[in-house]
Amino acid sequence: MSAPSRVTIGDVAARAGVSKGTVSLAYSGKRPVSEETRRRIFDAAEELQWTASHRARALATSRTGAIGLVVARDPEVLATDAFFSKFISGCERVLAEHDMGLMLHAVTSPEAEQLVYERLAAGRADGVILLDVQVEDPRFALVRRLGLPAVVLSAHRPMRGETADLPTVYSDDSPAITELVRLMAEAGHTRIAHVAGPAQYIHGRIRREAFAAAMRERGLDDSLVAEGDFTASSGRAATARLLDLPQPPTAILYANDMMAIAGLSLARSRALRVPEDLSISGYDDSELSAHLSPGLTTVTTGAVQRGELAVTTLLAALAGEDPGVVLADHTTVVPRGSIAPPPRP
Repeated sequence: MSAPSRVTIGDVAARAGVSKGTVSLAYSGKRPVSEETRRRIFDAAEELQWTASHRARALATSRTGAIGLVVARDPEVLATDAFFSKFISGCERVLAEHDMGLMLHAVTSPEAEQLVYERLAAGRADGVILLDVQVEDPRFALVRRLGLPAVVLSAHRPMRGETADLPTVYSDDSPAITELVRLMAEAGHTRIAHVAGPAQYIHGRIRREAFAAAMRERGLDDSLVAEGDFTASSGRAATARLLDLPQPPTAILYANDMMAIAGLSLARSRALRVPEDLSISGYDDSELSAHLSPGLTTVTTGAVQRGELAVTTLLAALAGEDPGVVLADHTTVVPRGSIAPPPRP
């Protein structure tokens, strides 16, 4: 009987009744596997005529069985921003299949962040995922110098050399912002504002530039921009600045849901109705956004899928492959009830 085509480590694991990570451990000898389990695995591999691939062998002999994730953000953002919990969930799904774990570090200064990367490179992790990519991000040179394998998560397709040729998983944030501006403009709004994320972050800059381009394309003023830092308090403060203008906006596009929800709360405290007096939109599709009244028009980013893709890409790099640049095509506008025509003069 001929061997089945494209037999995988998953097929062997299923036949032996174990996880894929256990199959890798049985072949590597890195950690103890019972003799009975080892026999079942080897019998299943022989029956299926499977031979451990270069990638499986490479994963099996990794140094620590851990991947590092360092988040340099305000603790309030980490605690309340839905993206992080969903992204981490996606990472864990793939890591669990390989009996690997995620080492999460939250830091509040560049110095502390560098120390964490140095410790991870010293044998505490096999590789890292780089989130919150900055313009001219110094971490690219740092991980290269440390010899620490890394995958970059970016908000646009990087230009050649932009991410130091590190494997990169990217989304394209611009079309969603363009779509939100279109929804507001076609509802009749001409004074549309943007509460942006920090300009040093690539995703903050990309969303701000996409907003400006979409406004200019429609012949609208693109100067109504107030910068926040993705926290609720900054969203509230930015909204107050915009609403205090002599000619306040009738619609506000926020760079994340948390700032949008805070803006909605501030507007209501000033007796403004959403969407009758003020239309708003968010970004990231947090769990709460669908349960507001009205529901928040926002953008789903497929954070779980991005986590899965980031880890899969990093594991491929650790196994000696060259994953290059990978598109995470999960960004979609979710229309709800928070955009309506502007109030009549």
